[in-house]
Amino acid sequence: MTQPPLSRQLKDLEDELGKKLLIRGSKKVTLTEDGMLLRKRAEEMIDLMEKTKAELTSSDENISGEIYIGGGETDAVSLFAQTAGKLQKKYPQIHYHIYSGDAEIVMEKLDKGLIDFGLLVGPVDVSRYDYMRLPVNDIWGVLMRKDAPLAEKDVICAEDLWDKPLILSHQAYSGSDISVWLGKDAHRLNVVMTYNLIYNAAHFVKTGFGYAITLDKLINTTGNSELRFRPLYPTLEAGLCIVWKKYQVFSRASKQFLNQLRAEFGWESHIL
Repeated sequence: MTQPPLSRQLKDLEDELGKKLLIRGSKKVTLTEDGMLLRKRAEEMIDLMEKTKAELTSSDENISGEIYIGGGETDAVSLFAQTAGKLQKKYPQIHYHIYSGDAEIVMEKLDKGLIDFGLLVGPVDVSRYDYMRLPVNDIWGVLMRKDAPLAEKDVICAEDLWDKPLILSHQAYSGSDISVWLGKDAHRLNVVMTYNLIYNAAHFVKTGFGYAITLDKLINTTGNSELRFRPLYPTLEAGLCIVWKKYQVFSRASKQFLNQLRAEFGWESHIL
C-alpha cells in the first residue's frame, strides 16, 4: 500500500475511534498510549482467530491443533510435560505453546480465551474456574550464594531475614503467604529488588545482591553451582491448581489433553 491511502485509512480509524493513535514526527511515526492498546488488542484478536481456525480444522480421526498453557514458575510444569509426552505418541499433530507469568497474567490470558489451561501457584481464588488441585506442593525457601552466612544453616527462620537484603517475587511483595510467614509487611523489610522470573533474579543473587525467596527446584544448586537453597522453617508450602474456564468449549486437542491429565492424577471423570 502506498503512503497516501495508508495515511488516509489511519486518519479515518482515528476519527472513528475518537482517539489519536499516532504521533507523527518529521522522521518517524510512533504509537500513542491508545495506539499501543489498540495494537495489543488487535494482536490478541488475531491470536484468537488463528487458534479458532486450528481448532475447527481438526478432525475426529486425526486429532491435531494447538494447546495453549500458561503457568507460574514451578517444578510441577514437569507434570504437563509428562502428560504432553504421552499424548504426543498418540496424537503427534498436536502442538503446544507455553506462556510463563504470575497468577494475574495467567488468569488474564485465560479469561480472554488466549490459553486453554493455567497452572497457578499458591493461594489464588479459583472459584470462577473449573479446576483440579494437584496432589503435590512446592516448598518455599531462600536462594543465596554458597558463601553467604545463612548458607551454613539447614533451614531459614523469619528472624534470619529481617535485616537482610531481600529479593521477592512481585506477588510476594504485594501480599501473600510469604508476608504472613515473614511476620512483617514487605514494606517494612529491606526489599532491594522484586522479580517476575527467578531465573533472571538468580543472576543478581550470584553477585551477592541479596537473598531471594523462591520455590525449590527452579534453579540448579547442585554440583559446582555458586548458589544454595535452604527451606523455610516452619515449612511453607505452595499449593498447585490446574484451571480452565467454566463452561469451556474445548477443542478436540484440548479435550484429549485434559482427559490425559485426569488419567495421570487418577481422576475418573472425563470431558466427553
